[in-house]
Amino acid sequence: MEHRVVITGIGAISPNGVGREAFWAATRCGKSGVKPISLFDASKLPVRVAGEVTGLDSNCYVCPKDRPHVSRVVPLALAAAEEALQDAAIGPQQMNREQLRQISVMVGSGGGSQEFTEEQYRLYYTGQLKQVSVYTIPSSTIGTLASEVSMHFGFRGSSHVISTGCTSSSDALGYAFRQIKYGSASTIVVGGADAPISYLIVRGFILMRILTQSWNHAPARASRPFSADRNGFVLGEGAWFFVLESLESARARGAPIYGEIAGYGSTCEAYHRVRLEECGEEPARAMRLAMEEARVDSHHVQYVNLHGTATELNDRIETRAVRLCFNNHADRLAGSALKSLIGHPQGACGAAGVAATLLAMRDGVLPPTINLETPDPECDLDYVPDIGRRAQINCAVVNCIGFGSKNSALVLKKVE
Repeated sequence: MEHRVVITGIGAISPNGVGREAFWAATRCGKSGVKPISLFDASKLPVRVAGEVTGLDSNCYVCPKDRPHVSRVVPLALAAAEEALQDAAIGPQQMNREQLRQISVMVGSGGGSQEFTEEQYRLYYTGQLKQVSVYTIPSSTIGTLASEVSMHFGFRGSSHVISTGCTSSSDALGYAFRQIKYGSASTIVVGGADAPISYLIVRGFILMRILTQSWNHAPARASRPFSADRNGFVLGEGAWFFVLESLESARARGAPIYGEIAGYGSTCEAYHRVRLEECGEEPARAMRLAMEEARVDSHHVQYVNLHGTATELNDRIETRAVRLCFNNHADRLAGSALKSLIGHPQGACGAAGVAATLLAMRDGVLPPTINLETPDPECDLDYVPDIGRRAQINCAVVNCIGFGSKNSALVLKKVE
């Protein structure tokens, strides 16, 4: 027996808003969360802006005694997961052990705790050996991120991390969707979290020449997907989490339903560590596979949440992939790039796109792509430039493209 899989809770800890509704209020009105880097001294770097999360009290999620022993990504993930659980009216504190065994955790993260590991090396090599964490090994292991979520809430179901680069959280949602669809899990707390804003990670991206260096004086204008004057992405961070369960379960307990995950597709170009293949065939095929599983034709899709990194190559090829996938319907299809507002939160970006799309479906508002000031002739779709607009969305696609030739897509549908 196959089950329909629905989302009954959303949590968002974003550079442009802490909390689901703050994130959505900023997103729908085109408010950027990109700002000068404050997590370390970036004054001598050619890149000095990022999509940082501010305004979250990490002590509410990790006690001060434990804070030096875990990555910055942990409180971000815990805060987003807690909000999603509250939104779905699931209270772990009231559950017995058997009930806790029925809830699994799945987290998508590209870098996990790399920021924490970098800090341990810094302490070691600057002679501060007594400050190095006794938990350096377990807290540096990417799989521990899901365990932190499970331990915080007491969930005893499976606890897994999916790490596939920029598609990590899209893949985590896809795997969670399949587990519930085919009955191997009943409730999954799933999402994406990444916190890659650290000195060496930023330096590494600078070496790759894919971060923009042109907008240190105007951070909110730095992330410019699909604009002809784009010259690189803005690094971001954050966490976006969801509660997934079957439609029968949600209706039985009277839970609010944001929408349904109806299909998932994933492909690999097997082409290059970083570059995309010019033809765009595999990103298009990932979207097509997701639509086939969802049993929707291309003309039924009303919105695409685009990967839209603001790199010259990605934006051009993603545009080509949308045209390959949707054919003539592409000219009538609206899509927007959330990264113009929050930067690129690496492995968490797919979850961020899903959160924005579900809230857009709820309120009937297409979020804008900001900073699209000089249209690129090779990027010729409707990107909802600068100002959001009213629109009914019953079916949408969330697209992701990642390092290592990976592509993933999810189809979301409104549940009537």
